[in-house]
Amino acid sequence: MLREIVLDTETTGTEARNGDRLIEIGCVELINHVQTGETFHRLINPQRAVSEGAFAVHGISDAMLADKPVFAEVVDAFLEFCGDARLVIHNAPFDVGFLNMEFARLGPAAPKPIALEDVVDTLLLARRKHPGAANNLDALCNRYGVDTTRRVKHGALLDAQILAEVYVELLGGKQTTLGLSIAEPVGTLALGAPTDSGPVGPRAIRSRLTEGERLRHDSFVESLGTNAIWRDYMEP
Repeated sequence: MLREIVLDTETTGTEARNGDRLIEIGCVELINHVQTGETFHRLINPQRAVSEGAFAVHGISDAMLADKPVFAEVVDAFLEFCGDARLVIHNAPFDVGFLNMEFARLGPAAPKPIALEDVVDTLLLARRKHPGAANNLDALCNRYGVDTTRRVKHGALLDAQILAEVYVELLGGKQTTLGLSIAEPVGTLALGAPTDSGPVGPRAIRSRLTEGERLRHDSFVESLGTNAIWRDYMEP
Protein backbone atom coordinates (compact mmCIF):
# COMPACT_ATOMS: atom_id res chain seq x y z
CA MET A 1 0.00 0.00 0.00
CA LEU A 2 1.37 3.38 -1.02
CA ARG A 3 0.34 6.23 1.28
CA GLU A 4 1.04 9.81 0.20
CA ILE A 5 0.05 13.20 1.59
CA VAL A 6 -0.69 15.99 -0.87
CA LEU A 7 0.10 19.26 0.91
CA ASP A 8 -0.45 22.95 0.33
CA THR A 9 0.05 26.03 2.50
CA GLU A 10 -0.87 29.70 2.60
CA THR A 11 1.38 32.33 4.16
CA THR A 12 1.64 35.96 5.22
CA GLY A 13 3.98 36.64 2.29
CA THR A 14 6.61 35.03 0.10
CA GLU A 15 9.80 35.29 2.17
CA ALA A 16 10.12 32.77 5.00
CA ARG A 17 13.69 33.91 5.75
CA ASN A 18 12.54 37.49 6.14
CA GLY A 19 9.91 36.74 8.77
CA ASP A 20 6.85 35.67 6.80
CA ARG A 21 4.86 32.89 8.47
CA LEU A 22 2.46 30.04 7.73
CA ILE A 23 -1.23 30.80 8.18
CA GLU A 24 -2.86 27.69 6.70
CA ILE A 25 -1.99 24.05 6.12
CA GLY A 26 -4.12 21.67 4.03
CA CYS A 27 -3.38 17.99 3.49
CA VAL A 28 -5.14 15.25 1.52
CA GLU A 29 -4.44 11.55 1.99
CA LEU A 30 -3.89 9.32 -1.05
CA ILE A 31 -3.77 5.55 -0.90
CA ASN A 32 -2.41 4.08 -4.13
CA HIS A 33 -3.04 7.48 -5.80
CA VAL A 34 -6.73 7.63 -4.80
CA GLN A 35 -8.15 10.24 -2.41
CA THR A 36 -9.49 8.51 0.69
CA GLY A 37 -11.41 11.47 2.12
CA GLU A 38 -9.02 11.77 5.08
CA THR A 39 -7.75 15.34 5.37
CA PHE A 40 -5.91 17.69 7.71
CA HIS A 41 -6.71 21.41 7.77
CA ARG A 42 -5.71 24.19 10.14
CA LEU A 43 -5.71 27.97 10.11
CA ILE A 44 -2.77 29.32 12.13
CA ASN A 45 -2.17 32.59 13.96
CA PRO A 46 1.12 33.86 12.47
CA GLN A 47 1.60 36.51 15.16
CA ARG A 48 2.30 39.06 12.46
CA ALA A 49 0.28 40.89 9.80
CA VAL A 50 -0.72 39.33 6.48
CA SER A 51 0.73 41.32 3.58
CA GLU A 52 -1.60 43.00 1.10
CA GLY A 53 -0.20 40.89 -1.73
CA ALA A 54 -0.80 37.64 0.12
CA PHE A 55 -4.31 38.69 1.16
CA ALA A 56 -5.15 39.37 -2.49
CA VAL A 57 -4.22 35.77 -3.28
CA HIS A 58 -5.95 33.85 -0.47
CA GLY A 59 -8.34 36.33 1.15
CA ILE A 60 -7.37 35.33 4.70
CA SER A 61 -7.32 38.43 6.91
CA ASP A 62 -5.61 39.22 10.19
CA ALA A 63 -9.02 39.25 11.90
CA MET A 64 -9.76 35.72 10.69
CA LEU A 65 -6.51 34.47 12.26
CA ALA A 66 -6.60 36.37 15.56
CA ASP A 67 -8.25 33.56 17.55
CA LYS A 68 -6.52 30.65 15.81
CA PRO A 69 -3.80 28.51 17.43
CA VAL A 70 -0.12 29.23 16.82
CA PHE A 71 1.99 26.74 14.86
CA ALA A 72 3.42 25.15 18.01
CA GLU A 73 -0.13 24.14 19.00
CA VAL A 74 -0.90 22.34 15.72
CA VAL A 75 2.46 20.82 14.77
CA ASP A 76 1.96 17.54 16.68
CA ALA A 77 -1.40 16.89 15.01
CA PHE A 78 0.10 17.76 11.63
CA LEU A 79 3.02 15.36 12.06
CA GLU A 80 0.72 12.61 13.35
CA PHE A 81 -1.51 12.95 10.28
CA CYS A 82 1.44 12.81 7.88
CA GLY A 83 3.18 9.94 9.66
CA ASP A 84 5.84 8.42 7.44
CA ALA A 85 3.91 9.06 4.21
CA ARG A 86 5.63 10.68 1.27
CA LEU A 87 4.69 14.34 0.74
CA VAL A 88 3.45 15.57 -2.65
CA ILE A 89 3.77 19.35 -3.14
CA HIS A 90 3.65 21.76 -6.08
CA ASN A 91 6.78 23.93 -6.05
CA ALA A 92 8.05 22.09 -2.99
CA PRO A 93 10.90 24.47 -2.02
CA PHE A 94 8.34 27.16 -1.14
CA ASP A 95 6.13 25.09 1.20
CA VAL A 96 9.01 23.06 2.61
CA GLY A 97 10.95 26.25 3.27
CA PHE A 98 8.08 27.67 5.32
CA LEU A 99 7.49 24.41 7.20
CA ASN A 100 11.17 24.02 8.07
CA MET A 101 11.34 27.65 9.19
CA GLU A 102 8.36 27.04 11.48
CA PHE A 103 10.04 23.88 12.80
CA ALA A 104 13.22 25.84 13.55
CA ARG A 105 11.26 28.36 15.61
CA LEU A 106 10.27 25.56 18.01
CA GLY A 107 13.77 25.38 19.46
CA PRO A 108 15.36 22.20 20.90
CA ALA A 109 12.14 20.20 20.50
CA ALA A 110 11.91 21.00 16.78
CA PRO A 111 11.05 18.11 14.44
CA LYS A 112 13.62 16.98 11.90
CA PRO A 113 13.58 19.30 8.86
CA ILE A 114 11.83 18.01 5.74
CA ALA A 115 14.35 17.02 3.06
CA LEU A 116 13.42 18.14 -0.45
CA GLU A 117 14.76 14.89 -1.90
CA ASP A 118 12.08 13.02 0.07
CA VAL A 119 9.25 15.10 -1.46
CA VAL A 120 7.49 14.57 -4.79
CA ASP A 121 7.51 18.00 -6.46
CA THR A 122 4.69 18.05 -9.01
CA LEU A 123 6.16 21.19 -10.60
CA LEU A 124 9.29 19.23 -11.52
CA LEU A 125 7.12 16.34 -12.78
CA ALA A 126 5.16 18.77 -14.93
CA ARG A 127 8.29 20.44 -16.33
CA ARG A 128 9.68 17.06 -17.36
CA LYS A 129 6.40 16.02 -18.95
CA HIS A 130 5.60 19.39 -20.56
CA PRO A 131 8.92 21.16 -21.20
CA GLY A 132 8.55 24.77 -22.27
CA ALA A 133 4.86 24.94 -21.30
CA ALA A 134 3.22 26.82 -18.44
CA ASN A 135 3.17 24.44 -15.47
CA ASN A 136 1.58 26.39 -12.66
CA LEU A 137 -1.39 24.71 -11.01
CA ASP A 138 -3.98 26.67 -12.97
CA ALA A 139 -2.30 25.81 -16.29
CA LEU A 140 -2.17 22.12 -15.36
CA CYS A 141 -5.84 22.14 -14.38
CA ASN A 142 -6.70 23.60 -17.79
CA ARG A 143 -4.50 21.06 -19.55
CA TYR A 144 -6.02 18.06 -17.79
CA GLY A 145 -9.60 19.29 -17.50
CA VAL A 146 -9.59 19.42 -13.71
CA ASP A 147 -12.61 21.39 -12.51
CA THR A 148 -11.75 24.70 -10.81
CA THR A 149 -15.00 26.56 -11.45
CA ARG A 150 -15.70 26.91 -7.72
CA ARG A 151 -12.23 28.25 -6.95
CA VAL A 152 -12.69 31.83 -5.77
CA LYS A 153 -9.27 32.30 -4.14
CA HIS A 154 -6.41 30.07 -3.13
CA GLY A 155 -7.03 27.89 -0.08
CA ALA A 156 -4.67 25.24 1.27
CA LEU A 157 -7.06 22.29 1.68
CA LEU A 158 -8.98 22.68 -1.54
CA ASP A 159 -5.84 23.48 -3.53
CA ALA A 160 -4.41 20.24 -2.13
CA GLN A 161 -7.48 18.39 -3.42
CA ILE A 162 -7.02 19.94 -6.86
CA LEU A 163 -3.31 19.08 -6.81
CA ALA A 164 -4.16 15.48 -5.92
CA GLU A 165 -6.17 15.23 -9.15
CA VAL A 166 -3.42 16.88 -11.17
CA TYR A 167 -0.82 14.55 -9.63
CA VAL A 168 -2.73 11.48 -10.80
CA GLU A 169 -2.90 12.95 -14.31
CA LEU A 170 0.84 13.64 -14.30
CA LEU A 171 1.37 9.98 -13.47
CA GLY A 172 -0.61 9.04 -16.56
CA GLY A 173 -4.09 8.94 -15.07
CA LYS A 174 -3.46 5.75 -13.13
CA GLN A 175 -6.35 4.77 -10.84
CA THR A 176 -5.79 1.79 -8.58
CA THR A 177 -9.49 1.01 -8.10
CA LEU A 178 -11.95 -1.45 -9.66
CA GLY A 179 -13.53 1.33 -11.68
CA LEU A 180 -15.95 2.40 -8.98
CA SER A 181 -16.17 6.18 -8.68
CA ILE A 182 -15.87 8.00 -5.36
CA ALA A 183 -18.84 10.27 -4.89
CA GLU A 184 -18.38 13.86 -3.82
CA PRO A 185 -20.43 14.54 -0.68
CA VAL A 186 -23.13 17.15 -0.50
CA GLY A 187 -21.97 20.43 0.99
CA THR A 188 -18.38 20.47 -0.24
CA LEU A 189 -16.92 23.90 0.45
CA ALA A 190 -16.25 26.39 -2.34
CA LEU A 191 -12.65 26.23 -3.49
CA GLY A 192 -10.48 28.74 -1.72
CA ALA A 193 -12.90 29.29 1.18
CA PRO A 194 -10.70 30.02 4.21
CA THR A 195 -12.19 27.93 6.99
CA ASP A 196 -11.13 25.38 9.60
CA SER A 197 -14.41 23.47 9.59
CA GLY A 198 -14.67 19.71 9.09
CA PRO A 199 -12.83 17.76 6.39
CA VAL A 200 -13.86 17.96 2.78
CA GLY A 201 -14.55 14.61 1.18
CA PRO A 202 -12.91 13.15 -1.91
CA ARG A 203 -13.69 14.61 -5.28
CA ALA A 204 -15.37 12.54 -7.98
CA ILE A 205 -13.06 10.60 -10.29
CA ARG A 206 -13.50 11.96 -13.81
CA SER A 207 -14.33 9.38 -16.48
CA ARG A 208 -11.84 9.21 -19.36
CA LEU A 209 -14.19 7.36 -21.71
CA THR A 210 -15.49 9.13 -24.76
CA GLU A 211 -19.21 8.84 -25.45
CA GLY A 212 -18.50 6.51 -28.38
CA GLU A 213 -16.30 4.24 -26.25
CA ARG A 214 -18.96 4.08 -23.54
CA LEU A 215 -21.67 3.14 -26.02
CA ARG A 216 -19.51 0.41 -27.59
CA HIS A 217 -18.72 -0.96 -24.13
CA ASP A 218 -22.40 -0.98 -23.13
CA SER A 219 -23.30 -2.73 -26.38
CA PHE A 220 -20.68 -5.40 -25.74
CA VAL A 221 -21.90 -5.99 -22.19
CA GLU A 222 -25.51 -6.31 -23.48
CA SER A 223 -24.30 -9.03 -25.84
CA LEU A 224 -23.08 -11.12 -22.88
CA GLY A 225 -26.61 -11.75 -21.64
CA THR A 226 -28.60 -10.82 -18.57
CA ASN A 227 -26.38 -12.72 -16.12
CA ALA A 228 -23.12 -10.97 -17.02
CA ILE A 229 -21.52 -9.51 -13.88
CA TRP A 230 -20.33 -6.45 -15.82
CA ARG A 231 -23.95 -5.29 -16.08
CA ASP A 232 -23.65 -4.23 -12.41
CA TYR A 233 -21.10 -1.59 -13.42
CA MET A 234 -22.95 -0.11 -16.38
CA GLU A 235 -23.94 3.53 -16.04
CA PRO A 236 -27.69 3.98 -15.47
